[in-house]
Amino acid sequence: MIYVFTAVTTAFALWRAGRRLRFFLHLFQLEGYKPAGYLKWLRSHAGDVLFRRSHLLGLVLLLLAAVGYHVLAAPTLTTLLVLPAWAVAFASSRRYRRDREKKPLALTHRMQRLVAVSALLAFGPVLAGTVIGLRHAGLAGFLPYLGGLYLADLLAPLWVWLAGWLLQPVERSFQEGFKRRARRHLARRPDLTIVGVTGSYGKTSVKFIIAELLGQRYHVLATPGSYNTPMGICLVVNNQLRPEHQVLVLEYGIRHPGDIRELCAIARPDVAVITTVGVAHLETMGSIENIAQEKGSLITHMKPGGPVVLNVDDPRVAAMAERATGRVWRVSVEGHPNADITARDLQYGPDGTTFTVRDEEGHEAVFRTKLLGRHNVLNILLGVAVGRSMGLRLRQMAHAAARLQPVAHRLQLRQEGPITVIDDAFNSNPVGARNAVEILGRFTTGRRIIVTPGMIELGPRQEEENRLFGHHIAANVDLALLVGEAQTAPIREGLREAGFPDEKVRVVRSLFEAKDFLTTYLRPGDVVLYENDLPDQYDEA
Repeated sequence: MIYVFTAVTTAFALWRAGRRLRFFLHLFQLEGYKPAGYLKWLRSHAGDVLFRRSHLLGLVLLLLAAVGYHVLAAPTLTTLLVLPAWAVAFASSRRYRRDREKKPLALTHRMQRLVAVSALLAFGPVLAGTVIGLRHAGLAGFLPYLGGLYLADLLAPLWVWLAGWLLQPVERSFQEGFKRRARRHLARRPDLTIVGVTGSYGKTSVKFIIAELLGQRYHVLATPGSYNTPMGICLVVNNQLRPEHQVLVLEYGIRHPGDIRELCAIARPDVAVITTVGVAHLETMGSIENIAQEKGSLITHMKPGGPVVLNVDDPRVAAMAERATGRVWRVSVEGHPNADITARDLQYGPDGTTFTVRDEEGHEAVFRTKLLGRHNVLNILLGVAVGRSMGLRLRQMAHAAARLQPVAHRLQLRQEGPITVIDDAFNSNPVGARNAVEILGRFTTGRRIIVTPGMIELGPRQEEENRLFGHHIAANVDLALLVGEAQTAPIREGLREAGFPDEKVRVVRSLFEAKDFLTTYLRPGDVVLYENDLPDQYDEA
């Protein structure tokens, strides 16, 4: 009987441990394979996932089994009653895989290495329990083996963290190889003009706008999506850059001090563009001054004498002009007196924006674009400044601006039957969120509905910014669907302060639950804004 039970218990334990290990492997991947970010998530969710009730029950049953065998000398009764209960307790515990995942686990080569090392580490206590158990006969030998299975499951989050830590030298070696290859590739292309874009907000949109405008004259390659990390840039340089490309437009993202220097060591820009300085990544950067210093270091690390394009409506960005050794192109949508590129006569509508651009020589052209919002006018002006620095005329760029399409999930307007959807789900920041809500407020065809979990990674300002976000929501929407009770508590506070009726606020546990609700709630003419969509690790469902 003991051998039958061994097989059944092993099957249950491995099934459970495998699911639990997968759960934490997925989280490690969602945190960008960063051990520090993974540990932070574990600390904030310790009571929910680290030690489950099934672990407590399993431990109690193991102790009862030991008492039954060693104290009561009743091995048969223990085997028949206590140990099967242990297996059932583990088999019927928490479901570790969500029915619907926004970003499923990707079995990349890096993840495969992590899976292998994590599994080997988890097997350690099982092996130790087996070795100890083989020294004893019957149930006395089985209990250490069972304890090994228990520890393999209980310590799953530790195995993943330890595997990630152990693999760091290996991963750094791979990454350095990719970086060397990218540097060699670019060194062979002295004719290539590299345009580097950084800023707290708007980097991706500005990058694609620059690529579209410069495409009027040059053969341009831009990194796809939000590729703004060392490996993202290396991937594009190593695999997509071709001899016919004349311009390479790159996005330089930051999360920690020194990130810009690391990126510029791979691809040093000829032209630098800085959009804004804001509170995005305040949590990892420490202060707004540190963010400004890091963003401005793009000018320090670019090739000397190259053009620098600055949004002078942002005082912190405007102050960076003193770092430049080349021509500074100042851009303003607010009528800054020293601006080289400005806009006037802004007209907004549900189908786009029209405005007149004036350049440094006093020439003007009317621009029409499908992009929504004042901030997108600024983004286009930044692109125009880059174009002017490289010899393009305003009218050329006006034709290109008419072809601009919204970047996916960034104020992307679309019709879903009789319902209008404003998809701004990729990311959220105080400036972008406010613009998106104001755009929603201009619609008059039906009820205006926002679906949002609020903003994250704003450090000590996160609660206050989300509370103020609640004020903006109250002034522009008819129904607020808030995703996550804990995450959106500051937004609800802001809504109450602004006098927004409680009956027009609905809190759901996940984006999927919000969409399920909307399928029966919406009617023709309604407008839905999806403002931010947090990754799976923030899901409270």
